[in-house]
Parts: sequence; structure tokens; C-alpha cells
Amino acid sequence: MIWIGIGCLSLFALLPAATAFWLRGRAQDERSAALALHEAQLTELERDLSIGMIAPAEHTIAKLEIQRRILAADRARSDISEKSARARAIVALGLIPFVAIGLYLTGGHPTMPAQPLKPRLAQIKARDAKGDAAIDQLRVALAKMSPTDPTLRQGYLLLGQAEAARGRSAAAAEAWRHALDLGFAPELAAEVAEEQTMADGHISADSLALYRRALDAAPKDAPWRESIEQRIAQGEHDQEQP
Repeated sequence: MIWIGIGCLSLFALLPAATAFWLRGRAQDERSAALALHEAQLTELERDLSIGMIAPAEHTIAKLEIQRRILAADRARSDISEKSARARAIVALGLIPFVAIGLYLTGGHPTMPAQPLKPRLAQIKARDAKGDAAIDQLRVALAKMSPTDPTLRQGYLLLGQAEAARGRSAAAAEAWRHALDLGFAPELAAEVAEEQTMADGHISADSLALYRRALDAAPKDAPWRESIEQRIAQGEHDQEQP
């Protein structure tokens, strides 16, 4: 029963495109008929002139009128390539439902049980809670580490990455700021400034200073130099017009 519904929906979805192709083909047929009629009129006009049924002046006027009608009817010539392209388009249109069903069957089936939203949301919430707990544990462990511990900076880098992945720009900037204090790196300074800008909603004086430090220390071939220069220009403009 489900396949009948899928077929009806496919037919309903493709009906506008099929109608457009049909109307186009009908217009082509009408044009071809009009062209054939005007060609026959030209032949008959030439015959009338040859047997003296019309004067040359009348023949010229009538011929110009028929040619005008031919130009009006012959908007676009119908040739074999156009018909072939139209046929291929119709075939491709008919294959769309089968391709769509094939793609659907690679990962699903109409008989598969429903997956309610509430349990999935509960799973996501539980996973987020587990991740938050791990981040909190990492933060507590870093707070207990000695400032001279060589792994402290790497820990703050990981904490900043975790917070940034959660979309917590302020927390990510704070964690990366600790890592920056333990060892300056131009790209890290730019990351801290970017997260602070996202958290503040504007480029503050502190973020502008970090952008400038990052640019001054960045290699000449750093791919992010241009974006930092744009940030600095924007920050200077914001500072001039608070």
C-alpha cells in the first residue's frame, strides 16, 4: 500500500514538469504546421506568377507578407538534436522516482519502525550531559596542576577546543587565554580574539590588541593574514566610532 502512495506522490510532483514538456512539444507541432503552410503558399505564389495570374508588383508584396509570417512562426527551428534532447529529458524525468526510491532504500525501508523525537532528544541530552561532565572534570584537573607542568598548556588547548565545539565562545576564549599565557602563538592569539569577538558581539580593545599581536608575529605566508587585517580594520573603525 505504501508503494501506491509513493507512486501517486511521485506522479503529482512530476506533473508540472511533464505538462511543460507536453506544451512545448505541442507548440513545436503547431509551428511546424504553420511553416509548412507558408511554404506551400510561397510555392503557389510562384506558380501564379509564372502563369501570369498576378502582376510582379502584387507578387512582391504577397511574397514579403508570407516571408514575414514565416519569420514570425520560425522562432526556433525544430531539428533532430532538439527532439533528441527533449526525449532524453523526458526519460530522465521518468527515472527520477526510481533513483529517489533507490537512494531511500540504501538507508531505510517503509516497514522500519518509527523513531519518535522524544527518545532521540533524550539521548542527545544525555550525551551532552556526559560531555559537560567530562569538560568539568578536565577543568578541575587543570586547576589542580602545577603552573610548571609541561602538559598544562596542552590541557587548556583541549579545554578550549571542547568549549568551542559546544558553541561556548566566552569559555573557549578563557581556556585558550590560559594556554596563550603559557606560550604565545600567533594563530592561537587570533583564535582567542575571534572567540572573544563572538562572545562580545563586537571587537573590543582587548581583542583588537590580540589581533595586532597575532598579525605582527604571523608568518608572511600565513593564509589567515588577510582575514586578520580585515578584523583589525573593522576594530579600528569600531574604536573610532563607539
